[in-house]
Amino acid sequence: MEFGHLFEALMLICFGFSWPLNVIKAYKARTAKGTSLAFIFLIITGYIAGITAKFINHQFNYVLAVYFLNLAIVMINVLVYIRNKSLDKKAAAKNQIQIIKTKTAGNGQTQEENMNYTYSLDEFINPMGQSKKEEKNSVILLGNGLDTKIPVQSLGKEFKFNFKIYNKSCEKLSFENAKEYFSNAVAPLAPEGIMIHLGENDINLCMTNSVLFDTNYLDFIQLIKSTNKKCRIALISIANPQNNKAISLVNRRIKAIADAEKCSFVNLDNAHLWNPAATKAAVEFAHSMGLNTRKPLSDVAEILYSYEFNVLNEDTATKNLVG
Repeated sequence: MEFGHLFEALMLICFGFSWPLNVIKAYKARTAKGTSLAFIFLIITGYIAGITAKFINHQFNYVLAVYFLNLAIVMINVLVYIRNKSLDKKAAAKNQIQIIKTKTAGNGQTQEENMNYTYSLDEFINPMGQSKKEEKNSVILLGNGLDTKIPVQSLGKEFKFNFKIYNKSCEKLSFENAKEYFSNAVAPLAPEGIMIHLGENDINLCMTNSVLFDTNYLDFIQLIKSTNKKCRIALISIANPQNNKAISLVNRRIKAIADAEKCSFVNLDNAHLWNPAATKAAVEFAHSMGLNTRKPLSDVAEILYSYEFNVLNEDTATKNLVG
């Protein structure tokens, strides 16, 4: 009987020796392709059945320990599979956005990047290089910094937006000049939706006088509503990958303002979780079913800032390394 246990343990060791090698191979592969989760769960079920039999027969010996060891290693395979599946999704999203970026470059559409306003107030009021074909009742992206480089029209075509969208972002836009800039460059378009990404150039103001920060933001929203009472408004947080306390404070105030004014709120801290490839698939399915509903601004913002997060930020980091 003792030899029976010995050979059973030997069988388990031989059978289970391949699992650590499989874990290492799967971890290095960084992809779940070619791995069957159903097969892994089938093996786990078999080990659990064997362990259960040992308990029922009161066979508490070294063979039971080998069962548990094999089960633990197979469970590690499940964790590696989940990790690799996540990497596959990120790679798919990045590939989709790279395709969009390539199409944008190939079409030679530089309209979005021509919004290179200088920092004088005169040029804020009289921006150069705007398209003469801009239509009213459109959706506007109004941000600063890297937002100026988001090719909203190309992305709009790629994701089948059923509305016109324009990028009216300016690199140094802040509440100091936002009202005047909006009145001259955005209000004439009477937008039906506007995504506001401000605050990056007003962090010091929020830290020294949060009440004035709130007042400026609220006054700016009221100015937009005075142009179009039914205008959809989405407030976008400031990206905060380093968990900066000052930026966190600004984002909390922006979230509170969005709640108070019944505006949509888009948290850029979740940008790494957004999946533009899945969004595009959903859009194409909706179109195939004949659905043509107005896309929520939060969904539009996720598409635009997925591009910024996955493409523009990466390009900027690469240039900084080269520089």
